[in-house]
Amino acid sequence: MSTSTRDVVQELLRRIGDGDPERIAELYADGADWKLDWPEAEHGRPATPWIRHRSTRADAADHYRRIGEFHVPEEVATTVERILVDGDHAVVLGEIRQTARPTGRPYRARFALHLTVEDGLVTRHHVYEDSLAVAQAFDAERA
Repeated sequence: MSTSTRDVVQELLRRIGDGDPERIAELYADGADWKLDWPEAEHGRPATPWIRHRSTRADAADHYRRIGEFHVPEEVATTVERILVDGDHAVVLGEIRQTARPTGRPYRARFALHLTVEDGLVTRHHVYEDSLAVAQAFDAERA
């Protein structure tokens, strides 16, 4: 029995909501094309270490684990407004609301998540989000 793109995406979103990084990572293929729409950093971003390119299932688990470590769990909300599916491709549109643990600053960021699903696993994970809102929330120097 084959699993549809929509089914995999809905299961992925359910697991993300449950917050178990290992279970989330089970839905990613090793070698996945994972990118975030952020400027490339020469020396990394210590304030937002989850924001980097990834490719393995272990990387996916680490991504979700790090997000959890750097945000206040009681102050997290994500609204999914639409899931658009075209064959193996899906685009999830919505908004996240989080609070940066290091600074205590809340933020809201609109996002588009482009996923590709092949053989029941996510092979592409490209995120386009309001990176300025996230960066400002984690900026310890910001007044």
